[in-house]
Amino acid sequence: MDLIWEGLRKALELLLTLDPEVLRVTLLSLQVSGAATLISLVIGLGIAVPVALNEFPGRRLVIALLNTGMGLPPVVVGLFVTVLLWRSGPLGFLEILYTPSAMILAQAVIASPIIAGISLSALQHLPPGLRLQVLALGASRPQMVWLLLKEARLPLLAAVMAGFGGVISEVGASIMVGGNIKGQTRVLTTATVMETGRGNFEVAFALSIILLILAFAVNAVLTHLQQRDRPR
Repeated sequence: MDLIWEGLRKALELLLTLDPEVLRVTLLSLQVSGAATLISLVIGLGIAVPVALNEFPGRRLVIALLNTGMGLPPVVVGLFVTVLLWRSGPLGFLEILYTPSAMILAQAVIASPIIAGISLSALQHLPPGLRLQVLALGASRPQMVWLLLKEARLPLLAAVMAGFGGVISEVGASIMVGGNIKGQTRVLTTATVMETGRGNFEVAFALSIILLILAFAVNAVLTHLQQRDRPR
């Protein structure tokens, strides 16, 4: 318990004194995970919408793959992205390994199936006749898709929260593709692992508490937006 209280004290000290390194690490965590979540939202909806609204051979297999991807191990993603971005890999010419861009890519791969899977479920649970009713009223297909997304906005916001939560707390892939380089790719999760390895448990607890505060703040905003639009 003493370590926890000391961690709380240290977290307050780092926050109140606006420690430059902690601020840098916190901002980078938010930038990387925020960008990855936005990219994943575009990819996830790009997959979920056509799968939900169309019948085609192998559709159940695609859905099964999406559901499997929701539990994709981060270390497997990290290995896959590292091989892709390695100097001799297919995307080695980009030269982005051990940069925030590589971390965003890895986190986007992790979050995309999560957002796609939840979005697909949300669209599938809309009233079956709603799509035909919208088209019968003269809406074009893009307008119909937009109206369906608006109708499913509450679970879609839950998908965004799940995707962000999955990547802001991720550590394995971030270390593998980012390298935990001070001032460049060090984020809250990788810094926590490093401080724990050094035996600096008070600092590790402090960073963990800051990570929890950051995750809570972002999800509190998203929850406010979600509940504001909830039918009463």
